[in-house]
Amino acid sequence: MAAPRLKGSVLRTRLAFVEQHAGKEALERVLARLPAHQAESLRSILSANWYPFELGTQLDRAVVDELGGGRPEFFLRLGAESADRNLGGVHKVFIKSDPHRFLAQAPTIYSLYYDRGNRTYERTAEREGVLTTHEAETFSTADCLTVVGWHVRALELCGAQGVRIVEEECRAQGGPVCRYRVSWKSP
Repeated sequence: MAAPRLKGSVLRTRLAFVEQHAGKEALERVLARLPAHQAESLRSILSANWYPFELGTQLDRAVVDELGGGRPEFFLRLGAESADRNLGGVHKVFIKSDPHRFLAQAPTIYSLYYDRGNRTYERTAEREGVLTTHEAETFSTADCLTVVGWHVRALELCGAQGVRIVEEECRAQGGPVCRYRVSWKSP
């Protein structure tokens, strides 16, 4: 079986985030932290193509080491920026005025970015629900934080206020799934 992959759009968003917030020189420093063949792949990334998940993991590590001072929380910001870019463009169709309607699209949205595993959504209260990522063969703390930042911003784009997401279980921390409890104050 082939190695797990993610969409080039995920990688392009990370690269754009670095360049926008820290400049071209910082982007070059990030790429210099990677093996030459990985850096070269990232210089010519295509949004619609699939790439090894490991390339994303290595890029995440280089970004957090170079710009995030080694703090993984940096990826919350990156996730939010990614939501702005992706949901402001071709994926704008996913934005809904009802946060539950948006979150119910989690299985489809997940499949646009990852080629293994799946994500479900369960409504648990009027302004609360649970996102769960199942059977993902690859995972990382940085990727989970990006998911949190992405969903916080996506829900804000849907009109939700006071969005809070807590990762209750995490595969990167030894859990069987990644489970995120999502809540908000109002749409």
